[in-house]
This record gives sequence, structure tokens and C-alpha cells, in this order.
Amino acid sequence: GVVAGAKAAVIASISSGIPTLASVRMLPWARANLNPTAQALIISTVAGAAYFIVADKTVLASARKNSFNRAGHANVEA
Repeated sequence: GVVAGAKAAVIASISSGIPTLASVRMLPWARANLNPTAQALIISTVAGAAYFIVADKTVLASARKNSFNRAGHANVEA
């Protein structure tokens, strides 16, 4: 889960960072209202959300798979 979450966080950082930085350079409103702290907050929030969502889904999928496999083995032995 950690590795999958880290990969998702890197991809999310890049995919949210490029539009954020581009908008600050091109749009007057963004230039006036998004200081470097706000830009970093936008990018890190997206990266953090992607990390936790993907890590959680990976862990749950693994637990579900292992749960069904163990139940199947118990039924075969009985």
C-alpha cells in the first residue's frame, strides 16, 4: 500500500503542480491571490489525498483477497 500510495502521490504532485504553476504565471487573478505558500498547499493537499486514497484501496483489496483465499481453503479442508 505504501509503494502504490507513494507512486500515486508523485503522479498527483506533477499533475497538479504543472497547472498550478502555469496558472500563476498566466492568470492575473492567480498571480495576485496565490502566493508560494498557497501554491504549495494546493499541490501537497492533492498529493496527500492521492497517497491516502490509493494506499487505503490497496490495503483493502489485499485484505479482501486474503480473506477470500483463507475462507476458500477452510471450506476445502472441512
